[in-house]
Amino acid sequence: MANVPFLGLKTHSQKVCSLYKRALRNLEAYYDRRHVYRFQAVLLRERFDKHAKEQDMRKAVQLLKEGEQELFMVQHPIPRNFATSVGGVAHERVVTPPDWILDYWHPLEKAHYPEYFKRREERKKEFIAMWEKEHGPADKEEKH
Repeated sequence: MANVPFLGLKTHSQKVCSLYKRALRNLEAYYDRRHVYRFQAVLLRERFDKHAKEQDMRKAVQLLKEGEQELFMVQHPIPRNFATSVGGVAHERVVTPPDWILDYWHPLEKAHYPEYFKRREERKKEFIAMWEKEHGPADKEEKH
């Protein structure tokens, strides 16, 4: 059991890095001029570096807690989102069509890509054979 995933657990350093990144994103939302943002980012980094070598874990946890509280209090009312991220203006805008759409192409359309469709039909037969080997042959009449 050496590699048991701990999905919800984060180390102290991961929490600090997460706080730093969220604080930088918050600064991006406030400052639209690059040089002003970079100046504020340098000041923020200096604040984090000041306590980077903290040995007392009680004080380090307290600093992290205070940092989380401060970020909450100064967060931007309209945070910036990446366009394709959740909450962005283009989230899920590009729809990837499912594979079965290709089954409904006209034969003249399929004729443009003969090698692809030949290989695709072989793969479909392989998949059906694999499924029947694993689950048994499909019944012709479905029982409800």
